[in-house]
Amino acid sequence: MSTSDSDTILVIGAGGQLGFELTQELRQLYGAANVLAADVRLPKHPELTESGPFVQLDVLDRAGLADVMQRHKPKQIYHLAALLSATAEKNPEFGWQLNMDGLFNVLNAAVEHKTAKVYWPSSIAVFGPNTPRDNTPQYTTMDPGTVYGISKQAGELWADWYFRKHGLDTRSLRYPGLIGYKSLPGGGTTDYAVDIYHHAAQGLPYQCFLSEDTYLPMMYMPDALKATLDLMHAPAEQVKIRTSYNLGAMSFSPAEITASIQKHLPDFEVTYQPDSRQQIADSWPKSIDDSHARQDWGWTPQFDLDRMTADMLHHLQTEPQYLAPLAAAVK
Repeated sequence: MSTSDSDTILVIGAGGQLGFELTQELRQLYGAANVLAADVRLPKHPELTESGPFVQLDVLDRAGLADVMQRHKPKQIYHLAALLSATAEKNPEFGWQLNMDGLFNVLNAAVEHKTAKVYWPSSIAVFGPNTPRDNTPQYTTMDPGTVYGISKQAGELWADWYFRKHGLDTRSLRYPGLIGYKSLPGGGTTDYAVDIYHHAAQGLPYQCFLSEDTYLPMMYMPDALKATLDLMHAPAEQVKIRTSYNLGAMSFSPAEITASIQKHLPDFEVTYQPDSRQQIADSWPKSIDDSHARQDWGWTPQFDLDRMTADMLHHLQTEPQYLAPLAAAVK
């Protein structure tokens, strides 16, 4: 798959957990020169700047964004910059500003510069304590209790509004917790499921900030990349939901992911000390009904818990450059 020289794809927030791997995948599909990575700071992974073009960009800087849009004229934008759930709770006003003003800046710039498609991720954080927690439906009560969730719910409605009022081809997925070996945890409530593998791969015990029986929807990064690209490549007439699609793959508890790891590393130990993130997790779904995504554009996940565990541990044990620097901090 390729684009013409003028068909640039802009990835904002390319240094984050999803952004880093999505940028690499897009560069493989469309050619490195056609995928412009952007982030507010220089990326930790040198591959991001070595494998293709990079620009330092604060999405809250309208003039800076306008300059990038004018110079590169992207035909697609993946807007991934956000402050995640636990981090946003510590700085709610900035969380709201980054998540909402950043989205407005991108949507307005896309309309002004006639960008063909805008992808913006939502989250299971849009749901709340009065949402059905088992097999959470696409259309249901949404009463998020976090700044992150509130901003995502508002963002879904604005994305739909820009589609209806401006004809902007907006597309979105409600991600569950995302797990990948190439990026470190970014401050989300589901990030224990990334951190736990880094401890296990380094022979270290892990203290979990959620209780052992807390079930949450999760997804392995290759499935998240597949879902994102499947949605973006789908013909417009198949994209029937312009707020955001429910997306599911697997659900498990900390006890179950521990048991899965112990099949490979029997001596791995986990203790539990729930903190403020437990309350956030308790307001989120346990499992997701993603039947609309399956029906409209053919979504099907590829990974279950044990297959993900085997792949995560293999990569972390054979590619130590991706390991979190934990050993020095553990006595």
